[in-house]
Amino acid sequence: MKRRTFLAGGVSAMAVAALAAPALADTLDTIRGRKKLMIALDLGSPPFGMTDGEMRPTGSDVETAQLLADSWGMPMDIVQVTSPNRVPFLLTGKADMVIASFSVNEERLKVIDFSDPYGVIQAVVAGPKGQAVADYAALAGKRIGTTRGSTNDKEVTARAQGAQIMRFDDDATLTTAMISGQVDLVATSPQIVNTANGRKPPVPFETKIVMRTFPYAIGIRKGDDKLKAALNDWVHENLKNGKLNAIYKKYHGADLPADMLT
Repeated sequence: MKRRTFLAGGVSAMAVAALAAPALADTLDTIRGRKKLMIALDLGSPPFGMTDGEMRPTGSDVETAQLLADSWGMPMDIVQVTSPNRVPFLLTGKADMVIASFSVNEERLKVIDFSDPYGVIQAVVAGPKGQAVADYAALAGKRIGTTRGSTNDKEVTARAQGAQIMRFDDDATLTTAMISGQVDLVATSPQIVNTANGRKPPVPFETKIVMRTFPYAIGIRKGDDKLKAALNDWVHENLKNGKLNAIYKKYHGADLPADMLT
């Protein structure tokens, strides 16, 4: 597994879509001819993607990507991304696909396509234990941290009228903001809340409001129908044989929903 890092600004999905070339005629054949996968992963979003004590990539998405590469009998290059640039990197051909806690939502479906889901993630509002947050009205006047360009950003922006939305470039920076008291509340996932609590903040964070529950899937370019079909076959095979559930449970401490495993 080879790690490659590209740097890019957080360009909106719709803006990049206007500039992007159409999907390659057959990305699946391109992958097979190259004999290597180029997979976009976010290594700043634990437990989905991170680095261990020896700076090796790890996390549930990293293991999922490695399982795919092993199943297809080829090595992979990691194309490192952040939440804001997942769609731009995909559309401009820097990666064959995105495996990065990539939740499926209406806005993204306008410009890219997805495999069938291989996991689920909640978008939540969380805050220090003991802080009362009864409803969305209670968010007015609060500093709410979120990761720029994420589904959490979109969901909280639509709901938190009168709040000060503080956007950070990645989950790691958001976590630091939580620990250091830069924000009153956060719009994120339960996994990021757990990561922050593992760093022993003065007061542990807890979920206050569950905004939505999303499936997440492998992001691909529109028109890559052969690649989508191959990925769907792989997803269903590895949900049924339990390998994707084992990865999910290892990093998230729970099983996937039962209806995903049938």
